Amino acid sequence: MSDLPGDPIGAFCIVNNVALKGAPDGPLSGLTMGVKDLFDIAGHRTGFGNPTWLATHEPAAQTARVVQNLVEAGADMIGKTQCDELCFSLYGENAHYGTPVNVNAPGRIPGGSSSGSAAAVAAGLVDFALGSDTGGSVRLPASYCGLYGIRTSHGRVPVHGVAPLAHSFDTVGWLARDGVLLNRLAAYFLDDHAPAATMPTQLLVLKDGFDLAGDEVGAALAPALAQLETLIGPAKPIRLGTERIEQMVLDLRVMQGAQVWQNHGRWVRESNPQFGTGLAERIEWTATITPGELAAPKARRQIWLQEARDLLPPGTVLCLPTAPGPPPRRGEMAGGLEGYRERLFQLLCLAGLGALPQINLPLATVDGAPLGLGVMAGPGGDETLLALGAKISEQA
Repeated sequence: MSDLPGDPIGAFCIVNNVALKGAPDGPLSGLTMGVKDLFDIAGHRTGFGNPTWLATHEPAAQTARVVQNLVEAGADMIGKTQCDELCFSLYGENAHYGTPVNVNAPGRIPGGSSSGSAAAVAAGLVDFALGSDTGGSVRLPASYCGLYGIRTSHGRVPVHGVAPLAHSFDTVGWLARDGVLLNRLAAYFLDDHAPAATMPTQLLVLKDGFDLAGDEVGAALAPALAQLETLIGPAKPIRLGTERIEQMVLDLRVMQGAQVWQNHGRWVRESNPQFGTGLAERIEWTATITPGELAAPKARRQIWLQEARDLLPPGTVLCLPTAPGPPPRRGEMAGGLEGYRERLFQLLCLAGLGALPQINLPLATVDGAPLGLGVMAGPGGDETLLALGAKISEQA
């Protein structure tokens, strides 16, 4: 069935939209949600942001587990939300289906690949929405649209019925307009949810991240950082080093690219899909990555995985700007902004490589547009971040 509401912002799918009614009298009854179009819905085709994918895949046999959990708890699924093609982009500009409107930053991109989910929540069309985050696809739209959003620890949320991009980086996440609701929803996402999560007790600040973002962003986020210090205690600055972070970006790209081709190369060759500008070239590049190119990135990732665990024991969190600035204007990313793009990847890569959870706190603006403060925890520290987000939201 489909009871798609008026959608003046282009957030929802049209060709394959579907709605599901939540169980009556469930704990989430009365709440509405959007579901990114990489989550399967039984009897319906998953579009994955590309019309060829939609046409060449059969209707799903089962509904994705996390969607089923939420529907059984009473949440109404209003519709499927738009995403970037194969979810292999961070900008939210889909060549086939258009760009959802970012109501909190008119004329600017919503961010991707969870573009429709973020846009729908920001516009008040749904109470919350499901997304995925491989390299930043929940955190960045949350920052650009002024939302609370969480990328979960890798492996904490079941990915049954979720189309893969790069499996060792893919995570499920969700977005909401307030941190209290974001926290409340954890029980329906996290298999081993610990409801008695405690607030963090130590705050680290990644100086490299603030250096990358620049003085204007640092000044805009200063009150947010002060608010965290009031709740947690004085911040301790740390550095990882510019060269190391630059290498992390390269490593993530190579490993992610290899997994993209592993997952979808056969389909690309057999179906010859039409991709938007830039994506076709990226997909073809993934086909050229050799096993020999993967050895050093994999080894360096293992080092960071261990260092991240040591750096972020239970109770310790690390903050940095989610993005190096406000959302770019529509069309700008295709035409340049290479420096911005590189700084963006450098800020986003740490959580992905470290399999870490990260929350976006929508606490600032620059040039009249939203800007988020990102907070990371060690693996499994999702509840600590959610408790922090709820506390911040209560104080707003």
